[in-house]
Amino acid sequence: MGHQYCKAQGARLASPAPCSDIRRLSTQVTPPSENPSKPKPKAATPLRRSASKSLPIRVNPTPTRGDIQTVFTLATAERYILSRIRNRLPSQSQILHESWWVPKWGEKGKEGEIFVFANGSFVCWGLREEDARRFAEKVLSSSDVQVGSLKEAETEELEFVTDPNENTRLQGDLIILGRVSPLSSDENIPSSLPQAALPQETLLVRYAFSQALSRSTALSALETSLDDYLSSVSLLPHSLEKTGKPGLGRTAVIKKLGGLMKFRQNLSLNRENFSDTPDLYWSEPELEGYFNSLSEALEVKARTMSVNEKITYAAEARSFF
Repeated sequence: MGHQYCKAQGARLASPAPCSDIRRLSTQVTPPSENPSKPKPKAATPLRRSASKSLPIRVNPTPTRGDIQTVFTLATAERYILSRIRNRLPSQSQILHESWWVPKWGEKGKEGEIFVFANGSFVCWGLREEDARRFAEKVLSSSDVQVGSLKEAETEELEFVTDPNENTRLQGDLIILGRVSPLSSDENIPSSLPQAALPQETLLVRYAFSQALSRSTALSALETSLDDYLSSVSLLPHSLEKTGKPGLGRTAVIKKLGGLMKFRQNLSLNRENFSDTPDLYWSEPELEGYFNSLSEALEVKARTMSVNEKITYAAEARSFF
């Protein structure tokens, strides 16, 4: 499957033209006649449908408001072994809760920051897609870091803007980094922070939004793999109806069973990455609000339930093998 995007492009997103859900938007709007092989969009998520709510911020710049920049997420594996990437990261990188935080990455004068999560994805703030892919190649491509490399990387993309005169929030399809309340506990942030590409005041806010994006992208990878699996067994009901046999050889049946067991295992191992509330947010309700707002906009809960239902269906079909 091709790359999946959720690029927010101002007024263009407010257009009533049909579009795919937030995980399957192209970074370029290409007329069908120019790209006839491109799948036709199907539906819109709440984030896409509420895109027009970001227009007041996008079209009314103020002296305190920065440029609109990109948040780019890339998933390249089922899991990363975080303990094995330390020596590959810049020296100022730190463990930040459930991620490695890279405070500066990219060309001089154009640096952004990166959060790397164990679920096989990482989130880049203020960087281009080529910067993200360069990071993946330099830091994460080794076989001793990646577990279950994806055939094709999954991507998601949003935008953000900084403005100290605005309250921090998700407005439509735009993340606004502004005023935040003091943390409930100083223990939730490192006592010593290196110089970073983005304001330290909103570091944990960016972490919370990043964790939501990371879950969504990792879930996209699982959705893609599961859809491929279900397509491979889609003729099973017809074969059983006509012949009373699955229509697969013994070796093929065993491989299909192994694939299903792997989906079950991945969903169980990644339960905390899809469903559970991360521990940090139990003591920081404001951060939990940021995390939940983007998780809900990306429909992570509903999509996780859908994946569970598909796996249950596949398990029922397995009983006929």
